[in-house]
Amino acid sequence: MPRQSRIDSPGCLHHVIVRGIARNAIFSDDADRDRFLARLGGLLVETGCRCYAWALIPNHFHLLLKTGHKPVSTLMRRLLTGYAMMYNRRHDRCGHVFQNRYKSILCQQDAYLLELVRYIHLNPLRAGLVKHMGELDYYPYAGHSVVMGERSNGWQEVDEVLGMFGERVSTARTQYRQFVEKGIDLGSRPELTGGGLIRSMGGWSAVKALRKKQSWMKGDERVLGGSDFVNQMLSKSEEALERRYRLQSRGMDMDGIAARVSKLMGLPVEEVWSPGKRREVVRARSVLCFWAVRELRISMTEMARRLELSPAAVSLSVLRGEKIVSDNHYALCDE
Repeated sequence: MPRQSRIDSPGCLHHVIVRGIARNAIFSDDADRDRFLARLGGLLVETGCRCYAWALIPNHFHLLLKTGHKPVSTLMRRLLTGYAMMYNRRHDRCGHVFQNRYKSILCQQDAYLLELVRYIHLNPLRAGLVKHMGELDYYPYAGHSVVMGERSNGWQEVDEVLGMFGERVSTARTQYRQFVEKGIDLGSRPELTGGGLIRSMGGWSAVKALRKKQSWMKGDERVLGGSDFVNQMLSKSEEALERRYRLQSRGMDMDGIAARVSKLMGLPVEEVWSPGKRREVVRARSVLCFWAVRELRISMTEMARRLELSPAAVSLSVLRGEKIVSDNHYALCDE
Protein backbone atom coordinates (compact mmCIF):
# COMPACT_ATOMS: atom_id res chain seq x y z
CA MET A 1 0.00 0.00 0.00
CA PRO A 2 1.54 3.35 -1.00
CA ARG A 3 2.31 5.63 1.90
CA GLN A 4 0.22 8.76 2.28
CA SER A 5 1.73 12.18 1.75
CA ARG A 6 2.27 14.42 4.75
CA ILE A 7 -0.17 17.25 5.42
CA ASP A 8 1.41 20.60 6.26
CA SER A 9 1.05 24.35 5.83
CA PRO A 10 2.26 27.41 7.79
CA GLY A 11 0.86 27.50 11.32
CA CYS A 12 0.03 23.78 11.53
CA LEU A 13 0.78 21.94 14.77
CA HIS A 14 2.57 18.58 14.51
CA HIS A 15 3.35 15.84 17.02
CA VAL A 16 6.52 14.25 15.64
CA ILE A 17 7.73 10.85 16.85
CA VAL A 18 11.06 9.39 15.71
CA ARG A 19 12.32 5.95 16.70
CA GLY A 20 15.65 4.20 16.33
CA ILE A 21 15.88 1.49 13.72
CA ALA A 22 14.90 -1.91 15.20
CA ARG A 23 14.18 0.08 18.39
CA ASN A 24 17.90 0.58 18.92
CA ALA A 25 19.27 3.50 20.94
CA ILE A 26 19.70 6.80 19.12
CA PHE A 27 21.29 8.58 22.11
CA SER A 28 24.20 6.77 23.73
CA ASP A 29 25.21 9.48 26.20
CA ASP A 30 24.64 13.10 27.19
CA ALA A 31 27.08 14.31 24.53
CA ASP A 32 24.80 12.83 21.87
CA ARG A 33 21.78 14.48 23.43
CA ASP A 34 23.51 17.84 23.73
CA ARG A 35 24.61 17.78 20.08
CA PHE A 36 21.13 16.80 18.97
CA LEU A 37 19.57 19.70 20.91
CA ALA A 38 22.11 22.18 19.55
CA ARG A 39 21.27 21.09 16.02
CA LEU A 40 17.52 21.22 16.71
CA GLY A 41 17.75 24.72 18.16
CA GLY A 42 19.64 26.07 15.17
CA LEU A 43 17.20 24.56 12.69
CA LEU A 44 14.17 25.89 14.58
CA VAL A 45 15.54 29.41 14.24
CA GLU A 46 16.46 28.90 10.59
CA THR A 47 13.11 27.43 9.52
CA GLY A 48 10.90 29.62 11.69
CA CYS A 49 9.30 26.52 13.24
CA ARG A 50 8.23 26.76 16.88
CA CYS A 51 8.68 24.04 19.50
CA TYR A 52 6.19 23.73 22.38
CA ALA A 53 7.32 20.43 23.88
CA TRP A 54 10.06 17.83 23.48
CA ALA A 55 11.49 14.78 25.18
CA LEU A 56 14.52 12.61 24.41
CA ILE A 57 14.27 8.92 25.31
CA PRO A 58 17.22 6.57 24.62
CA ASN A 59 15.59 4.94 21.58
CA HIS A 60 13.16 7.63 20.40
CA PHE A 61 12.16 11.26 20.79
CA HIS A 62 9.05 13.42 20.64
CA LEU A 63 8.66 16.99 19.35
CA LEU A 64 5.61 19.26 19.27
CA LEU A 65 6.21 21.71 16.43
CA LYS A 66 4.33 24.48 14.65
CA THR A 67 5.24 25.02 11.00
CA GLY A 68 7.07 28.25 10.19
CA HIS A 69 8.13 29.63 6.80
CA LYS A 70 9.62 26.24 5.88
CA PRO A 71 7.80 22.89 6.12
CA VAL A 72 8.33 20.68 9.14
CA SER A 73 9.58 18.03 6.70
CA THR A 74 12.50 20.31 5.78
CA LEU A 75 13.47 20.73 9.42
CA MET A 76 13.15 16.99 10.09
CA ARG A 77 15.13 15.94 7.03
CA ARG A 78 18.04 18.17 7.96
CA LEU A 79 17.83 17.29 11.65
CA LEU A 80 17.81 13.53 11.12
CA THR A 81 20.37 13.45 8.31
CA GLY A 82 22.85 15.67 10.12
CA TYR A 83 22.46 13.92 13.46
CA ALA A 84 22.76 10.43 11.93
CA MET A 85 26.01 11.39 10.22
CA MET A 86 27.36 12.82 13.47
CA TYR A 87 26.21 9.80 15.51
CA ASN A 88 27.77 7.28 13.13
CA ARG A 89 31.03 9.20 12.97
CA ARG A 90 31.24 9.63 16.73
CA HIS A 91 30.47 5.98 17.49
CA ASP A 92 32.44 4.52 14.58
CA ARG A 93 29.42 2.83 13.01
CA CYS A 94 27.62 2.87 9.66
CA GLY A 95 24.09 2.29 8.47
CA HIS A 96 20.70 3.69 9.42
CA VAL A 97 20.13 5.28 12.81
CA PHE A 98 16.40 5.99 12.52
CA GLN A 99 13.42 4.07 11.23
CA ASN A 100 12.83 4.78 7.56
CA ARG A 101 10.00 7.24 8.11
CA TYR A 102 9.20 9.34 11.16
CA LYS A 103 5.60 9.74 12.33
CA SER A 104 4.08 13.21 12.03
CA ILE A 105 0.54 13.79 13.28
CA LEU A 106 -1.21 17.03 12.35
CA CYS A 107 -3.02 18.24 15.48
CA GLN A 108 -5.95 20.53 16.18
CA GLN A 109 -4.27 23.17 18.32
CA ASP A 110 -7.14 24.46 20.46
CA ALA A 111 -8.21 20.98 21.50
CA TYR A 112 -4.87 19.23 21.87
CA LEU A 113 -1.98 21.63 22.48
CA LEU A 114 -1.90 21.35 26.26
CA GLU A 115 -2.73 17.64 26.23
CA LEU A 116 0.24 17.01 23.95
CA VAL A 117 2.58 19.24 25.98
CA ARG A 118 1.67 17.20 29.07
CA TYR A 119 1.91 13.85 27.29
CA ILE A 120 5.31 14.59 25.76
CA HIS A 121 6.81 16.08 28.90
CA LEU A 122 5.76 13.06 30.97
CA ASN A 123 7.64 10.66 28.68
CA PRO A 124 10.82 10.53 30.83
CA LEU A 125 8.71 9.59 33.85
CA ARG A 126 6.80 6.87 31.96
CA ALA A 127 10.12 5.54 30.58
CA GLY A 128 11.66 5.33 34.06
CA LEU A 129 14.36 7.91 33.35
CA VAL A 130 13.18 9.87 36.39
CA LYS A 131 11.38 8.51 39.45
CA HIS A 132 8.97 11.31 40.31
CA MET A 133 7.82 14.83 39.43
CA GLY A 134 10.52 16.40 41.56
CA GLU A 135 13.19 14.83 39.37
CA LEU A 136 11.28 15.65 36.19
CA ASP A 137 11.30 19.35 37.17
CA TYR A 138 15.09 19.37 36.73
CA TYR A 139 15.52 16.71 34.04
CA PRO A 140 17.66 18.30 31.30
CA TYR A 141 16.45 16.30 28.31
CA ALA A 142 12.76 17.20 28.22
CA GLY A 143 11.04 20.55 27.86
CA HIS A 144 9.24 20.37 31.21
CA SER A 145 12.26 21.71 33.10
CA VAL A 146 12.37 24.70 30.73
CA VAL A 147 8.71 25.53 31.34
CA MET A 148 9.40 25.27 35.07
CA GLY A 149 12.21 27.81 34.72
CA GLU A 150 14.91 25.44 35.96
CA ARG A 151 16.67 25.43 32.56
CA SER A 152 16.63 27.57 29.44
CA ASN A 153 17.37 26.97 25.79
CA GLY A 154 16.15 30.06 23.91
CA TRP A 155 14.13 28.19 21.29
CA GLN A 156 11.28 26.61 23.25
CA GLU A 157 7.89 28.35 23.30
CA VAL A 158 7.45 28.77 27.05
CA ASP A 159 5.47 32.01 27.36
CA GLU A 160 2.59 30.81 25.19
CA VAL A 161 2.23 27.61 27.19
CA LEU A 162 2.38 29.39 30.56
CA GLY A 163 0.00 32.06 29.28
CA MET A 164 -2.74 29.42 29.17
CA PHE A 165 -2.44 28.97 32.93
CA GLY A 166 -2.38 32.57 34.12
CA GLU A 167 -0.83 36.02 33.71
CA ARG A 168 1.62 35.82 36.60
CA VAL A 169 4.51 33.52 35.78
CA SER A 170 4.78 32.03 39.28
CA THR A 171 1.06 31.21 39.42
CA ALA A 172 1.08 29.88 35.88
CA ARG A 173 4.00 27.56 36.65
CA THR A 174 2.24 26.18 39.70
CA GLN A 175 -0.94 25.50 37.75
CA TYR A 176 0.98 24.06 34.81
CA ARG A 177 2.85 21.66 37.10
CA GLN A 178 -0.41 20.55 38.72
CA PHE A 179 -1.86 19.95 35.25
CA VAL A 180 1.13 17.82 34.23
CA GLU A 181 1.06 15.85 37.48
CA LYS A 182 -2.60 14.96 36.95
CA GLY A 183 -1.59 13.36 33.67
CA ILE A 184 0.50 10.66 35.39
CA ASP A 185 -2.57 8.55 36.16
CA LEU A 186 -3.81 8.81 32.56
CA GLY A 187 -1.20 6.31 31.39
CA SER A 188 0.34 6.03 27.94
CA ARG A 189 -2.53 7.82 26.10
CA PRO A 190 -2.47 5.75 22.85
CA GLU A 191 -5.20 7.99 21.42
CA LEU A 192 -2.58 10.75 21.12
CA THR A 193 -0.16 8.74 19.02
CA GLY A 194 -2.15 6.31 16.88
CA GLY A 195 -5.52 4.93 15.98
CA GLY A 196 -6.93 7.12 13.21
CA LEU A 197 -10.65 7.56 13.87
CA ILE A 198 -10.34 6.32 17.45
CA ARG A 199 -7.56 8.82 18.12
CA SER A 200 -9.45 11.67 16.49
CA MET A 201 -12.48 11.04 18.67
CA GLY A 202 -10.55 10.74 21.93
CA GLY A 203 -10.71 6.99 22.47
CA TRP A 204 -12.97 3.95 22.04
CA SER A 205 -15.55 5.14 24.56
CA ALA A 206 -16.24 8.26 22.52
CA VAL A 207 -16.50 6.26 19.29
CA LYS A 208 -18.91 3.71 20.84
CA ALA A 209 -21.08 6.49 22.24
CA LEU A 210 -21.41 8.02 18.81
CA ARG A 211 -22.22 4.65 17.24
CA LYS A 212 -25.09 4.18 19.67
CA LYS A 213 -26.45 7.49 18.39
CA GLN A 214 -25.80 6.33 14.80
CA SER A 215 -23.38 9.23 14.37
CA TRP A 216 -20.31 8.68 12.19
CA MET A 217 -17.16 10.76 12.07
CA LYS A 218 -14.26 10.87 9.68
CA GLY A 219 -10.73 10.05 10.85
CA ASP A 220 -7.25 9.79 9.35
CA GLU A 221 -3.98 8.40 10.70
CA ARG A 222 -2.22 11.67 9.88
CA VAL A 223 -4.62 13.94 11.79
CA LEU A 224 -5.56 14.37 15.45
CA GLY A 225 -8.74 16.39 15.87
CA GLY A 226 -12.49 16.51 15.52
CA SER A 227 -14.28 15.47 12.35
CA ASP A 228 -14.62 19.01 10.98
CA PHE A 229 -10.90 19.63 11.48
CA VAL A 230 -9.98 16.29 9.88
CA ASN A 231 -12.16 17.02 6.85
CA GLN A 232 -10.78 20.54 6.52
CA MET A 233 -7.16 19.37 6.60
CA LEU A 234 -7.80 16.49 4.19
CA SER A 235 -9.58 18.82 1.79
CA LYS A 236 -6.61 21.19 1.77
CA SER A 237 -4.25 18.30 1.14
CA GLU A 238 -6.39 16.86 -1.64
CA GLU A 239 -6.74 20.26 -3.31
CA ALA A 240 -2.96 20.69 -3.36
CA LEU A 241 -2.46 17.21 -4.80
CA GLU A 242 -5.15 17.71 -7.43
CA ARG A 243 -3.61 21.04 -8.46
CA ARG A 244 -0.18 19.43 -8.73
CA TYR A 245 -1.47 16.52 -10.84
CA ARG A 246 -3.45 18.91 -13.03
CA LEU A 247 -0.34 20.95 -13.71
CA GLN A 248 1.71 17.85 -14.45
CA SER A 249 -0.98 16.53 -16.81
CA ARG A 250 -0.59 19.74 -18.78
CA GLY A 251 3.11 19.05 -19.07
CA MET A 252 4.02 21.82 -16.63
CA ASP A 253 7.60 21.57 -15.36
CA MET A 254 10.28 24.07 -14.33
CA ASP A 255 10.86 25.13 -17.93
CA GLY A 256 7.14 25.63 -18.33
CA ILE A 257 7.04 27.79 -15.20
CA ALA A 258 9.98 29.83 -16.50
CA ALA A 259 8.14 30.38 -19.79
CA ARG A 260 5.02 31.51 -17.89
CA VAL A 261 7.05 33.92 -15.75
CA SER A 262 8.72 35.25 -18.90
CA LYS A 263 5.33 35.95 -20.47
CA LEU A 264 3.82 37.58 -17.37
CA MET A 265 6.80 39.78 -16.55
CA GLY A 266 7.94 40.67 -20.07
CA LEU A 267 11.44 39.22 -19.78
CA PRO A 268 13.25 36.88 -22.17
CA VAL A 269 13.12 33.38 -20.70
CA GLU A 270 16.91 33.15 -20.53
CA GLU A 271 16.92 36.15 -18.17
CA VAL A 272 14.51 34.34 -15.84
CA TRP A 273 17.19 31.69 -15.39
CA SER A 274 20.16 34.05 -15.36
CA PRO A 275 21.90 35.28 -12.18
CA GLY A 276 21.97 38.96 -11.41
CA LYS A 277 20.68 41.61 -9.04
CA ARG A 278 18.55 43.60 -11.47
CA ARG A 279 15.18 44.19 -9.84
CA GLU A 280 13.23 42.64 -12.73
CA VAL A 281 15.38 39.51 -12.73
CA VAL A 282 15.17 39.09 -8.95
CA ARG A 283 11.38 39.41 -9.08
CA ALA A 284 11.10 36.93 -11.94
CA ARG A 285 13.32 34.35 -10.24
CA SER A 286 11.35 34.79 -7.01
CA VAL A 287 8.08 33.95 -8.77
CA LEU A 288 9.81 31.01 -10.47
CA CYS A 289 10.94 29.70 -7.07
CA PHE A 290 7.53 30.18 -5.49
CA TRP A 291 5.62 28.28 -8.16
CA ALA A 292 8.23 25.54 -8.52
CA VAL A 293 8.42 24.85 -4.77
CA ARG A 294 4.78 25.38 -3.78
CA GLU A 295 2.93 24.12 -6.86
CA LEU A 296 5.18 21.40 -8.28
CA ARG A 297 6.74 20.46 -4.92
CA ILE A 298 10.25 20.71 -6.33
CA SER A 299 12.74 20.68 -3.48
CA MET A 300 14.59 23.82 -2.47
CA THR A 301 17.81 21.86 -2.87
CA GLU A 302 17.01 21.21 -6.53
CA MET A 303 16.05 24.84 -7.08
CA ALA A 304 19.27 25.96 -5.42
CA ARG A 305 21.23 23.74 -7.79
CA ARG A 306 19.41 25.00 -10.89
CA LEU A 307 19.70 28.67 -9.93
CA GLU A 308 23.16 28.43 -8.36
CA LEU A 309 21.89 29.78 -5.06
CA SER A 310 22.00 28.58 -1.47
CA PRO A 311 18.90 26.81 -0.11
CA ALA A 312 18.45 29.73 2.30
CA ALA A 313 18.38 32.17 -0.63
CA VAL A 314 15.79 30.00 -2.37
CA SER A 315 13.66 30.04 0.77
CA LEU A 316 13.70 33.85 0.82
CA SER A 317 12.88 33.90 -2.90
CA VAL A 318 9.84 31.69 -2.29
CA LEU A 319 8.50 34.13 0.31
CA ARG A 320 9.20 37.09 -1.96
CA GLY A 321 7.59 35.33 -4.91
CA GLU A 322 4.47 34.54 -2.90
CA LYS A 323 3.93 38.25 -2.21
CA ILE A 324 4.57 39.22 -5.85
CA VAL A 325 2.06 36.64 -7.10
CA SER A 326 -0.54 37.77 -4.56
CA ASP A 327 -0.06 41.51 -5.15
CA ASN A 328 -0.25 41.17 -8.95
CA HIS A 329 -2.89 38.39 -9.09
CA TYR A 330 -0.62 36.23 -11.25
CA ALA A 331 -1.85 32.76 -12.21
CA LEU A 332 0.41 29.92 -13.26
CA CYS A 333 -2.04 28.73 -15.92
CA ASP A 334 -4.70 30.45 -17.98
CA GLU A 335 -8.00 28.86 -17.04
